[in-house]
Amino acid sequence: MKRIITVQDISCVGRCSLTAALPVISALGVECAVLPTAVLSNHTAFSGFTFHDLTGELSPIMAEWKRQKFRFDALYSGYLGSKEQIALVSALIDDIRAENPSAHIIIDPAMADFGKLYTGFDDSFARAMTGLCAKADIILPNLTEASCMLGIPYKEQHTEAELHDILRRLSALGSPQTVLTGVSLHEGKLGAMVYDRERDSFYTYENDRVERQFHGTGDLFSSVVTGALVRGMTLEDSVKLAVDFVLAALRATMEDPDAHWYGVNFEAVLGMLCHASHDLHETHRYIAEGGSSLA
Repeated sequence: MKRIITVQDISCVGRCSLTAALPVISALGVECAVLPTAVLSNHTAFSGFTFHDLTGELSPIMAEWKRQKFRFDALYSGYLGSKEQIALVSALIDDIRAENPSAHIIIDPAMADFGKLYTGFDDSFARAMTGLCAKADIILPNLTEASCMLGIPYKEQHTEAELHDILRRLSALGSPQTVLTGVSLHEGKLGAMVYDRERDSFYTYENDRVERQFHGTGDLFSSVVTGALVRGMTLEDSVKLAVDFVLAALRATMEDPDAHWYGVNFEAVLGMLCHASHDLHETHRYIAEGGSSLA
């Protein structure tokens, strides 16, 4: 079984960060190891929360992993709380690549939304995150994060040509493949656009837009993309599955009269990912037995 290490905080209540990544990646048939950067009683959209910084624990954990010679097939980082944590993840990437040169490095530069940086972050943090993204194979910024990384004004709507320019400029920072989230080229639709620098190609997938804002959907999206990639899906198919999964979770939430305001009911639709994992397993088994494709 493949193994992913995901680096982000754990909000004990809130259906985001590690409490989203771990079940999603597991449902896709991949072992999910974790490197928690902080522990919060609940996420920061609540009226109050406790916070315990785990920066001091990261180096000892990483050193022990190195001593144990653990092998990871991918690193996926989400919300990082400081430039010190960014530097530690950068060192971890070097260690993982030294042990497994083919490992996927996937960075979600979770630092901004709705046109502004998260509380506590400034331009110097955005520059440090941009440097980390340069070491990635794939980055998954939203439109606000892309604007911060490129130093351009934020706006909600873009033409297709403008999005292509943004993606090419993001890729020029270092990452050969980029997934831009929050893309909407058609009324009532929302999705993501993929750019592959080597092929200079674009792929866009949209599904129905839900006209409500929910916490944690970006974490779900990035987790699905990461798990599906490690299972052998193409980046395009991984993005399509992620968009469809997030939409299914949103619909399940809105159909539930007892749904909580603080996150989406992704647990109700994890079966989608289990089915996708099963189909991938059957495809790999068929090919291993001498077939070339499934009918």
